[in-house]
Amino acid sequence: MKNVLKLTATLALVALLGGPLSTSPALAQDDGTVFEMRTYTSTPGNFEALLTRFRDHTMRIFAKHGMTNIGYWIPTDEELSQNTLVYILKHDSQDAATASWRAFISDPEWQEVDQASNADGAILQNIERQFMTAADFSQIQ
Repeated sequence: MKNVLKLTATLALVALLGGPLSTSPALAQDDGTVFEMRTYTSTPGNFEALLTRFRDHTMRIFAKHGMTNIGYWIPTDEELSQNTLVYILKHDSQDAATASWRAFISDPEWQEVDQASNADGAILQNIERQFMTAADFSQIQ
């Protein structure tokens, strides 16, 4: 079980930093605003714990590290509504996103929150990530 937890933590860090598990290709430009869409799937029975962690801690710690919280959604699909959280963050650039995520995962407060929320087992099963730029006609830039 200990090895499974270590593997889960390692995979989560790789996904957070945009490594091989990332679903997004590298952006051609690093000099403008980017939006990051993430889809989190909780492990069985842990969706409320995931929502609580975001509500009580994660959003504030994101902001502390320069990430702008745009919005959080739960799918209307019956099955997905039981375990899926989708959210969008805004970053000044792709490089800023990378720096913010590194600072976030190194933050002692976040490490304490993460460890406490996973004390009885991992609450995250999967993380998907996609970086986007706004279309020239988008209402949000």
